[in-house]
Amino acid sequence: MRKEKGLLIVLSGPSGVGKGTVRKAIFSDPNVDFEYSISMTTRQPREGEVDGVDYFFKTREQFEQLIKEGKLLEYAEYLGNYYGTPLDYVKETLEAGKDIFLEIEVQGAKQVREKIPDGLFIFLAPPSLSELYNRIVNRGTEDDERIRGRMEKARKEIEMMDLYDYVVENDEVEKACERIKAIVIAEHCRRERVQHHYKKMLEVE
Repeated sequence: MRKEKGLLIVLSGPSGVGKGTVRKAIFSDPNVDFEYSISMTTRQPREGEVDGVDYFFKTREQFEQLIKEGKLLEYAEYLGNYYGTPLDYVKETLEAGKDIFLEIEVQGAKQVREKIPDGLFIFLAPPSLSELYNRIVNRGTEDDERIRGRMEKARKEIEMMDLYDYVVENDEVEKACERIKAIVIAEHCRRERVQHHYKKMLEVE
């Protein structure tokens, strides 16, 4: 019997909300059976980030060539750097019946929604704008001008929340992870996703 197609899980939210931290915590659980789709970016690696693990780090020229070749499921330019998702890997993983997890920017999530509307779209929200500001400042990687840019962008991205199926507040990383995993389990049980299997069962009998 052909294996069911995998579920595309998209985690997105404003810069600084903790998407990367939540994603790493989810994948530290040995019971999680998602494939992680590593994004590409032209930004410089942060301390501790590894090429091919956290991101595929590309030059601007390499990235723009992939755009021309149609090799990206989505991409966005954010604060002067490109971010994107390799297309072939996502398609192959879903067809093999594996769930695939994308951690991407809000602009990119909008593009994916247009191309794969039956995906699961989760918006990771900050407890408050002041908490988001503190998280960005505490990174220690941004000057005042870039922090202001991120906060202005975050306000616009929060207004785009209606593009998503679920909203999870990242008040505590562990709680946010549990909510996301529960949403994925529930989504796999959604009637629209499973009813065809049972209709086939009735036909056989």
